[in-house]
Amino acid sequence: MRFLITGGAGFIGAALANHLVRQGHTVRVLDDLSAGDSANLDPAIHFTRGDVEDKPKVWRLLNKIDCVYHLAARVSVPESILYPREYNNTNVGGTVAIMEAMRDAGVKRVVLASSGAVYGEQEVDKVSESLLPNPDSPYGVSKLAAEGYVRTIGRLWSIETVALRIFNAYGPGQAIPPTHAPVIPQFVRQVLGDGSLIIYGNGQQTRDYIYVDDVVQALIAAATAAGINRQVINIGTSTGTSITQLVALIEKVTGHKAQTIVTPAVSGGVSALVADTSRARKLLDFKPQVSLEEGLALLIERDPQFAKEKLSAMNDE
Repeated sequence: MRFLITGGAGFIGAALANHLVRQGHTVRVLDDLSAGDSANLDPAIHFTRGDVEDKPKVWRLLNKIDCVYHLAARVSVPESILYPREYNNTNVGGTVAIMEAMRDAGVKRVVLASSGAVYGEQEVDKVSESLLPNPDSPYGVSKLAAEGYVRTIGRLWSIETVALRIFNAYGPGQAIPPTHAPVIPQFVRQVLGDGSLIIYGNGQQTRDYIYVDDVVQALIAAATAAGINRQVINIGTSTGTSITQLVALIEKVTGHKAQTIVTPAVSGGVSALVADTSRARKLLDFKPQVSLEEGLALLIERDPQFAKEKLSAMNDE
């Protein structure tokens, strides 16, 4: 098949692109490199630097494409609270732009990378797609709006659409920006480097952490699965892990004791967010293969940064 991946030089996008090209597919990637790195892509991938709102460029890239993966987005909940207009412009405006271009180019299937953040605070142990979304951040609002545009434009212009609500993905290649870093790579780096971990409140905030290879398998299945048009599908492990439990697992995998600082300050985000993955099992035959403990070990083994820090820590001992 022939795929276009927007945001394909980012964390999940690069993992997806590399996997697809290794399977023998033709893969084109469009990325503005605001957060991605084209060096992470297999040389066989056709990379173009650019923005999804550059219509002439996007039209050329959509020529003879079978399916679009729309992953281009800003993805930080805390950052979205500071810059809601930018999140709306990129996550909503960018989605509308790619749908318009697909309509004009005659591409008939799109897989949108959405987020579990659309649910917000819910009074259930596991969130299912039948729940009324209640986003508590501009990021969550932008992803919910993107889902609506994809579904509506798809219906109006006969484009098959599916939105995957991806929960807390982690794995090798995930960037650690100076601010608003994802929790797992940030915690692993701090533990290996004998830094301090900041834990807000009682440390019982619960999330559903899913290894990037499992996310890639779900994305691949969504490109060809039958009977999923207009669906939204949770992609997680259906297992909740508290911050306290996460720290204990990192200590176990690294063999290092974490130095923690507990603060009553509010960090933002919901108290619990765990996926009900029944629909993914039914529609995509999706079953995550990597446990959190296994995934943490793979992260340290496969990510050059952590492998180097682990070796340095061992030498210090």
